Amino acid sequence: MALSNPSGAIDSKNEVPASATEPEAGTGGGEVFSVFTPWQKRWICFAASFAGMFSTMSSYIYYPALVPVSLELGVSLFLVNLTVTCYLVVAGIAPAFMGDMADQSGRRPVYMLMFSLMIGANIGIALQKSYPALFVLRMLQSAGSSGLYGAAYGVISDFATVEERGNYVGALLLMTDIAPSLGPVIGGSITQQVGWRWIFWFLVIMTGTHFIAMLLFFPETQRRIVGNGSAKVRGVYWSFFSARNRGCGSQNGQVRFPNPLSCLEILSHKGSLAVIMITAVTYAVKMALQTSLSAQCVEIYNLNYLVAGLIYLPSGIGGGVASYLTGQYIDWTYRGRVKHLQDEGSSYDGSASPDFPLEKTRLKGIYVLITISALGTLGYGLALMTRTHISVVLIMQFLTGSTTASTFTMCGTLLTDLNINKSATAQAASNLVRCLSAGAAIAALQPLVDAAGPAWCFAVYAIVVLLEVPLVWLLQQRGVRWRRAQCAA
Repeated sequence: MALSNPSGAIDSKNEVPASATEPEAGTGGGEVFSVFTPWQKRWICFAASFAGMFSTMSSYIYYPALVPVSLELGVSLFLVNLTVTCYLVVAGIAPAFMGDMADQSGRRPVYMLMFSLMIGANIGIALQKSYPALFVLRMLQSAGSSGLYGAAYGVISDFATVEERGNYVGALLLMTDIAPSLGPVIGGSITQQVGWRWIFWFLVIMTGTHFIAMLLFFPETQRRIVGNGSAKVRGVYWSFFSARNRGCGSQNGQVRFPNPLSCLEILSHKGSLAVIMITAVTYAVKMALQTSLSAQCVEIYNLNYLVAGLIYLPSGIGGGVASYLTGQYIDWTYRGRVKHLQDEGSSYDGSASPDFPLEKTRLKGIYVLITISALGTLGYGLALMTRTHISVVLIMQFLTGSTTASTFTMCGTLLTDLNINKSATAQAASNLVRCLSAGAAIAALQPLVDAAGPAWCFAVYAIVVLLEVPLVWLLQQRGVRWRRAQCAA
């Protein structure tokens, strides 16, 4: 089997050909893919991943403060819950703007915008004394924080070759998976000790400190602007990290108004759509499970607020560890597949190619993950129905948290591979679909529990998880054909 490396590899005809932008490491030809050293890559990944953590923490850290906010502002809990809803709505829309801006105008400008919005909103929430102000500022906070996750994927695609990309995606998801578990614990502790307003002062301190660090030491990585990282930059693109660059960029960065509809183009690609649907189903069921912790578990086991926050830890810790290990695993399987092809006499050299079985390689083992996730979801419902010891519930949460995190790592890496020049935009498209799916799953949760009980409710969700199986099979069987057709179009 001889694999070629045509100029249109993986990416669409409207993007820069993969061979022009991704001469992967190890190819032995031409300019290196990235001039950054391994330690520099680790810093860039850490900085982007730590920033991405705020996209989830900003949401979850607020949950323990809902009742105190309601009492202090003198409004109903229903109205305070609407500030959660508005946050999620904006979180589904804002990344479409931020992702396109990150892919077209550069990473540093969009980080400056997002951190400015987030810090300003957190200061405003900490100081405001009226419900309308809280409502508007929560939307502003979401607009700033929600795009950080997709921007981190864009940064990783800039410097990480296809053979090492899974490792960095795993590190990113390690941060973002732990945040939903730490958020309620931190929020509950702060609310109990010094009051709910200090939740947002805490976020101001954390985001402000990290913003200064990124402003000074985070380099522009967008390949349209700095190529492999060696191009000389000025203005908003400059950092102390860039001072060593002596080259001259072939293109000057230009900040332009983002096009939020660009993410819809990603959904027209069959392979990307299949990956996004798998991610959306996984995320929807995970959010239903997480939501039930603060409802069914608290009611059934009579938990106080502190313990109610701690029960999120098994899922978060399991998910964080699984994300990192899965990142290592999918890079290992990729290298193994390349070596196997080369041993068979293939001319494949590690470069991006539409003939490479990318979907089978990246998703190797995902059927096991789907099966365990479905069984864990069913077991969770049975444990709630029988009111067994809470440790069983937490074990089921650990299993589902670990398997869903591994699925996210596989799918997130594959989606980046398929959209190497529009990775932030692709994540925005994924974010839009998965937020809509999660909203539907959460909306159906309580009616299903009331109508059929927790066991049958989560049996339905387990069946929904199994719907991923035909999607994975279709993607693995048709993925190469779809990419060839996309390159030929």
